[in-house]
Amino acid sequence: MKLGVFLLAARFPGQTDTEALHRTLDVAVAAERVGLADAWVAEHHFMPYGTCPDAITLAAHLLGRTTRIDVGTAISVLTTAHPVALAERARLLNVVSDNRFRLGVGRGGPWMDLEVFGSSLERYQTGMPAALDLLLRALRESKVEGNADHPFRPVPMVPTPTAPTTLHLASTSLATVELAAAQGVPMLLGMHMTDDEKRAFVDHYRASGGPIGADHISTVVVHIADSREQAVAEVMATAPGWLEQGLAAHVRVDGGPGPSRDPVAYARHLCDLHPIGDPASCARQLRVSARRSGIDHLIALVEVTGSTGHALRTLGELGARQATPPGPDLGKLA
Repeated sequence: MKLGVFLLAARFPGQTDTEALHRTLDVAVAAERVGLADAWVAEHHFMPYGTCPDAITLAAHLLGRTTRIDVGTAISVLTTAHPVALAERARLLNVVSDNRFRLGVGRGGPWMDLEVFGSSLERYQTGMPAALDLLLRALRESKVEGNADHPFRPVPMVPTPTAPTTLHLASTSLATVELAAAQGVPMLLGMHMTDDEKRAFVDHYRASGGPIGADHISTVVVHIADSREQAVAEVMATAPGWLEQGLAAHVRVDGGPGPSRDPVAYARHLCDLHPIGDPASCARQLRVSARRSGIDHLIALVEVTGSTGHALRTLGELGARQATPPGPDLGKLA
């Protein structure tokens, strides 16, 4: 099994963007130090929910700050990016990092990003299959030609990596699961999903013709303290403020209502859903989550309180219970 970190770079109340981003850098470097397998960078625009607006840029920096772990994007928003430009950057990072870069993509949301970056709600709603197909061809082939959405004459793709860039597709609907299966691309599943929901997606992926043994990734929240009660109290004292500000900043491009989640209830939901507690109980819950979801590659959001100290303690506890690098064996997290 593989365990990595999910880097959101969230700005909590009272923090600056600089503090949020430097906390994320500290967590990524510590993840390599304790022997975790990979680090995955989120991308958000115009909001404090996550302060990294370009996951590939931050991933490139982290590849320069590390020597062993894989670094990926979770996700780069394909709806507002040109697939070939994204492929060029991925191929470049693959070459200069000795194949440590991983590309995760997704639709993103129906937010103001679409207007700012010259995309559209129509492209968000219907353009994903064509964009993904063009991206995959640009990642894998030596020459690529455009399609109806992005028309251009054939061009050579450079640089040429020694191995194709690994691609994951964020999947939040059965239609996206089917798209991932049809293209043979593993899924990246979010922290809002239960283990049973993730298992249902994995089963649907296989039923839709997706390859057996695909390296799907499951995002989890992990916060470790001396006891379950202390861990929950630390999360509930801080996460609702982050969620309230972050959810309120989601502005739809069509003028419709944004997310309606209650931030306190959602923070409590995360505590109930994920490994939040003492070291031993969190280790057990990680094993249970992997078994129930059918996904043995987990990436952990450890910054759920906004505290660098809390995040580093959680990483230290995970690292202390891991197997020999390069990746921890969750079966020995006990």
